[in-house]
Amino acid sequence: MEETNRTDKDILVKGVKTMALSAALMFLGPTLLYIALSNKEKPLYIPILIVALIACGSAIYFGFKGLKTIMDSMFKKRQ
Repeated sequence: MEETNRTDKDILVKGVKTMALSAALMFLGPTLLYIALSNKEKPLYIPILIVALIACGSAIYFGFKGLKTIMDSMFKKRQ
């Protein structure tokens, strides 16, 4: 009996939520980076810069993770 490949809706929703988190971080990270680099003389320069770099790295990570989850929901064979 041949099994058809169908999109797993639960996994797809999880992937879309991960991509939404990535999109939010894609805006937050560069915005914080701009704020930090334009105020080098302020006392919160280093903490804001660290948070901005973490947000930028997290955006990339969650972007790849979300794409992999979406692809798995569409093309992965289930037992």
